[in-house]
Amino acid sequence: FVLGVLIFIDDYFNCLTVGSVMRPITDTHNVSRAKLAYLIDATAAPICMIAPISSWAAAVAGIAAGLGMNGITLFVKAIPYNYYSLLTIVMIIAITLMKFDYGPMKRHELNALAGDLFTEGEKNEGDEKVDASPKGKVVDLILPVVFLFIGCATTEIYTGGFFTAGEDNYMNFINSFADSDASVGLPWGSLIAIVITVIYMLCRGVMKFTEAMDAFPKGFKAMVPAILILTFAWTLNGATGALGAKYYIAHLMSGAAAGLTTMLPAVIFLVAVVLSFATGTSWGTFGILIPIVLSVFPADSSLLTIGISACLAGAVCGDHCSPISDTTIMASAGAQCNHVNHVSTQLPYALTVAAVSFVCFILASIIKSWLIMLPIGIVLMVGTLFVIKAVSKDKKA
Repeated sequence: FVLGVLIFIDDYFNCLTVGSVMRPITDTHNVSRAKLAYLIDATAAPICMIAPISSWAAAVAGIAAGLGMNGITLFVKAIPYNYYSLLTIVMIIAITLMKFDYGPMKRHELNALAGDLFTEGEKNEGDEKVDASPKGKVVDLILPVVFLFIGCATTEIYTGGFFTAGEDNYMNFINSFADSDASVGLPWGSLIAIVITVIYMLCRGVMKFTEAMDAFPKGFKAMVPAILILTFAWTLNGATGALGAKYYIAHLMSGAAAGLTTMLPAVIFLVAVVLSFATGTSWGTFGILIPIVLSVFPADSSLLTIGISACLAGAVCGDHCSPISDTTIMASAGAQCNHVNHVSTQLPYALTVAAVSFVCFILASIIKSWLIMLPIGIVLMVGTLFVIKAVSKDKKA
């Protein structure tokens, strides 16, 4: 969880890095792959959505700025009201400290304690055991992650024009993330990190050159299922877009806006969840709903901030639940978990947080103070988990 929080710049980068680093550790402690995939997914998009310096923040700020608003200011104001992202963090901490699981995840965790980390589905090629080097140290784990972090962050802002901008200030840094091309930046950053890591490992004597080269085809084999699922997901996403889903949603929202002012943030949250779930994209949901939200609420009203938060929270929630979401697929790949297992075990957890978030958006529209609402949301989330724990115990008995 802490590693997922620290790697907040990009959700793809988060999923693959956290999974690669933590998978051997969680396997040792008999944590199921489904639980690992959930922890990775829950600290990817939700964390990026409340981090002012991230590719997600840059995308939201860019959309708002294109409509004449101060995008970064609006994004920062919306963070305390982003209940789904914030309560997801509360959820992870609470179920860890309370030491319980429910739904399909409970079966996976019980099987993991008995030695079966997968429960269902075939093992991935990347699950082959690798003999550890006696020369290995903790620094050999940390430094490659640092190389990868610096390499990917640098190449992403490079593709966004940061180093060619007139002034190296904060806004140029943010805008470079908004304009970055992840399909170019992430592969180049990864390639640079790989070269530096191989040189480092050879100098340390931890690996031989032939062992390092043997790792390349094994890594590629591990990513083939994720690549195929992503390809099919993007195809379905394109088909949904071609059918005009965004225009249909926009028409529904504009028709309902007049008579539901107080309830509108909660309605926006639900619409964003459905749209993001159906299309598998948070960023597309931002592009559709943010202009509608900005046109519905006055520019200086607190409901505008709550409405934007509802839009962002709903988009992340739908993305979190959707089996065709690229982030969900990447979380499965990072944990090397069967994708169907990941989606089925994560859904009850995500829906629990979504239900509490929906109630919070209704109350926030009335109270309009995050200082009051955020503690209320945390109490509701923890209280809900205590109720679920008590019910699940009764069922077991």
